[in-house]
Amino acid sequence: MKIYFRLLSFAKPIEKYAIPYIIVTLLAIFFNTFLFTLLGPLLETLFSTTKVTMLEKASTLDFIGQFNSYINFTIVTYGKLYTLKIVCAIIVGSVFLANFFRYMSQRIMEDLRVHTLLNLRRAVFNNVMDQHIGYFSNEKKGDIISKIASDVQVVQGTVTNTLQVVFKEPVQVIFYIGVLLSISIKLTVFSLLVIPVSGFIISKIVKRLRHQAKELHESFAKMIGFLDEALGGIRIIKAFNATSRIKDKFQNENIYYSDLTRKIARRQQLASPVSQTLGVLVVVFIVLYGGSMILSNQGDLTPSKFLVYIAVFSQVMQPIKALSDSFSAIHTGIAAGERVLDLVDIKPELTDKENAVQLNEFNDRIQFDHVFFNYGEKEVLKDINITITKGQTVALVGPSGGGKSTLIDLIPRFYDPKSGSVLIDGVNLKDAALNSLRHQMGTVNQESILFNDTIYNNIAFGKPEATQEEVIAAAKIANAHDFILNTENGYETSIGDRGNKLSGGQKQRICIARAVLANPPIMLLDEATSALDTESEKLVQDALNNLMKNRTSIVIAHRLSTIQHADTIIVIDNGTVSERGTHLELLAQNGLYKRLIDMQTFAD
Repeated sequence: MKIYFRLLSFAKPIEKYAIPYIIVTLLAIFFNTFLFTLLGPLLETLFSTTKVTMLEKASTLDFIGQFNSYINFTIVTYGKLYTLKIVCAIIVGSVFLANFFRYMSQRIMEDLRVHTLLNLRRAVFNNVMDQHIGYFSNEKKGDIISKIASDVQVVQGTVTNTLQVVFKEPVQVIFYIGVLLSISIKLTVFSLLVIPVSGFIISKIVKRLRHQAKELHESFAKMIGFLDEALGGIRIIKAFNATSRIKDKFQNENIYYSDLTRKIARRQQLASPVSQTLGVLVVVFIVLYGGSMILSNQGDLTPSKFLVYIAVFSQVMQPIKALSDSFSAIHTGIAAGERVLDLVDIKPELTDKENAVQLNEFNDRIQFDHVFFNYGEKEVLKDINITITKGQTVALVGPSGGGKSTLIDLIPRFYDPKSGSVLIDGVNLKDAALNSLRHQMGTVNQESILFNDTIYNNIAFGKPEATQEEVIAAAKIANAHDFILNTENGYETSIGDRGNKLSGGQKQRICIARAVLANPPIMLLDEATSALDTESEKLVQDALNNLMKNRTSIVIAHRLSTIQHADTIIVIDNGTVSERGTHLELLAQNGLYKRLIDMQTFAD
C-alpha cells in the first residue's frame, strides 16, 4: 500500500475531484438502490388480491416499510391504476437520476485519470531529462521508453480505477445490505457468508500476480529496446546477413512475453467466475432457505419481499465482482508503479546550488585545475592542468581512449570532476547555474544529432525565436544554404528520422548552422569531420572555420588540416597532458605528436 499511496500522490490536488465525485456517486448509488425497493410496491400493486382497508405503520428505520405504507395509502385513496402510474413514474425518474449521476461520477473520474497521468508522466520525463550524461550510458533506452510510455499508462489506469472501485463498490454494497437487512435480518446474515469466503479464494488466485506482472513489464521493455536497436542498426544487420538471427532473437523474447501475458490473463480471469459461481450457489441456498420460511409462514417474509430480496442480492455480487477484479488489477498496477517510481526516485547528480552564479558573458579564460575523473574504478583523467584564454583555438589530440572527449564533456558539466575543479572566468562550474553555463557554448559532435522535423526547425533548435533571415544567414555561414534550396521544400523540408534523408556532410552542416545561429562565445568541436568523405570534409571544414572565427574553440580532431592552425595543441595520453605547444613546436619535440602525425591516426 505504501507504493499505492505514493502513486496516488500524483493525483493532487485530489480533493478537487474527490469531493464532487463522492457527492454524485452517493446520489447515483441512492437512486440505483431505490429502484429495487420499488419492485415490491410494483408487485403488490399489480398482483395483490387483498383489499387494503387500513394503513400499516412502519418503523422509522424501515425504509421499505415506509414506502409500502405510502403505496397502500395511495391505493386506498386513488386506486390501483393510479398507484401503478405513480410507481412507474417514480421508476422512470429514478432510472434517469441514477444514470445521470453515474455519468457525472465517471466524467469526474476520467478528469482525475487524465490529471494523474499528466502529473506522473511529467514527473518521470522531467526527472529523466535532468540526469547526467553518464546515466544514459548505463541504462537501456528501451527500458526508459517502456517505463515512460507503457508502465505509466498501466499505473494511471490502475490507481484511479481502484480509487473509484474502493469507494463506490463498498458504499453500494452497504446500501444493498441495508435494504436486505430491512427485509430479513436472519436471511441476510446467512447469505453474506459468501463475501469472506470469496475474498479468501480470490486472494489465493492472485497471490503471484504482482511478481508475474513485474516480469511482464521487464520483458516488454526488452522488446522495445531490441526494436530500437534493430531499427537504428538496420544497415549493419542487412550488411552482415544477420536478419534471420535478429528475427529469431526478437521472436524468443516475443514468445516469453506472450506466455507471461497468457498466465497473468488466466489468473485475472479466474477471479470473476469464482466470485460469480459462489454468488449463484448462495442464491440457490437463499431460495431454499427463504422459500421454506414463506411456505412454513415463519416471520413476516412475503413473496413480493422475497422477490425483491433475491433481486437485490443478485446485485450485491456485482460490486463484489468489481472489487475482486480491482484486487487483481492493482497487483499489475503496483508492479508497473515500482518501475515508474524507479525513474522518479533517481536523484540527479548535477543540480544547481541554491545561490548558483549566473554566467552572463564569457570574458577571460577556461581553467582545468588539478582535474581527476574516473568511470567507476577506471581512472580516465589524471591531474589535468590547462588554461584556455578567450579567443584561442585549442586542439586536443592523442590516441584513442586517452580521455579527450571526457575532458571536453566537463566544460558544459555533462559530468563533474571527481577531484579538482573546472573554472570559467574564475567561477567553479559546480557553483554556476547550468542553464547560463550551457548558454555560453555550442557543440558540434562527430555524430550529427538531428530531429525528425524540418530543416528550418533543426537550425533554429537552439534559438526558437530566430527570424527567417537569421536562419538563412546561419545556413550560409555553414555552407548549407545552397543544398537546402535544392531539397524538395527548401527550409521546410522534413529531414526524416535522425536526418536520414540527408547525406553525412549535409547533416553536419545543418548542425554547424544550428551552432552558428546560437552564436555562443565558446565552441566545442568533437571529431566534427572524421566521418565524412573528402569533398564533404572540405565543405564542412570551411563551415567550421567560419564558425570558429572570433570565438574560443576547443577542438578534438585527428586530421592535420583541422589542427595545424590551432593556437595551442594539447596531446592527451592515458588521461594526462603529455605534450603541449604549436604544431611546429611539437614536431620539433619529436615525441608522441610527431609519431601521430606520421601515422595520421588522431582518433576518438
